[in-house]
Amino acid sequence: MPELFETLLYTSEPPVATITMNRPDSLNTIVPPMPDEIEAAIGIAERHPAVKVIVLRGAGRAFSAGYDFGGGFKHWGEAMTTDGRWDPGKDFAVATARETGPTNKFMAIWRSSKPVIAQVHGWCVGGASDYALCADIVIASDDAVIGTPYARMWGAYLTGMWLYRLSLAKAKWHSLTGEPLTGKEAAAVELINESVPFERLEERVSEIANKLCRIPLSQLQAQKLVVNQAYENMGLSSTQTLGGILDGLMRNTPDALGFVETAATEGVRAAIERRDGPWGDYSQAPRARRPDPSHVIVP
Repeated sequence: MPELFETLLYTSEPPVATITMNRPDSLNTIVPPMPDEIEAAIGIAERHPAVKVIVLRGAGRAFSAGYDFGGGFKHWGEAMTTDGRWDPGKDFAVATARETGPTNKFMAIWRSSKPVIAQVHGWCVGGASDYALCADIVIASDDAVIGTPYARMWGAYLTGMWLYRLSLAKAKWHSLTGEPLTGKEAAAVELINESVPFERLEERVSEIANKLCRIPLSQLQAQKLVVNQAYENMGLSSTQTLGGILDGLMRNTPDALGFVETAATEGVRAAIERRDGPWGDYSQAPRARRPDPSHVIVP
């Protein structure tokens, strides 16, 4: 029996479990309860004794277009506001608390004792890149677009995975410019493991999952644990604490409030055009630098 979720599909065909973000009409943008459901679905797969590998993917034309910011804080209600206005005290508490912090939800993927493969296609931007990069192995279609447009406005790095996966030169470049990478480019700089033509994506992910499943589960768990611990020892947790606090601050500067007000009153497209137009990327990029809209994942 498939597990029932509001924003996800969870299927299990042991030894592989598949978690599919399932808001295709909205490019799988992140709204409550998706972060909680991602964490819960990972937990279900972890507890299933016959599951060895977890695949994370998105339905429709995108892995995920990141957080839905068109309505400001409306999705989060009184958790982030008081009398309808942003409350920095609540924001700080939500961002850093174990049960509510978005980074803790993303990190369920990282903390899973079982390997997680992110299958990335289409847009994988903003908070969605945190989801993908918390996975152990990331396989993308060549034309996928991976980036953090919030580096320019309305946010800051949360999980820090961009920092820990890239060289210093590349980390500085992308953190300051917010420029995206195609799947092929991301593989070339080793932000991700591999890119393949979209037509080969599902097949390639299945190949890797099946190979991993030939290894004893305890062996997979031991190898994941030792690699993760090495990165934990590099200060990953403190980086993430700072990232969550800065993210809240950068969403509430005068410039950022003006940005989200434009999104709420004139539409997200207008806000994005002003942010990304001078750079000529993301939705403002030429067709060759955007995902092919005919590349669709049907769960």
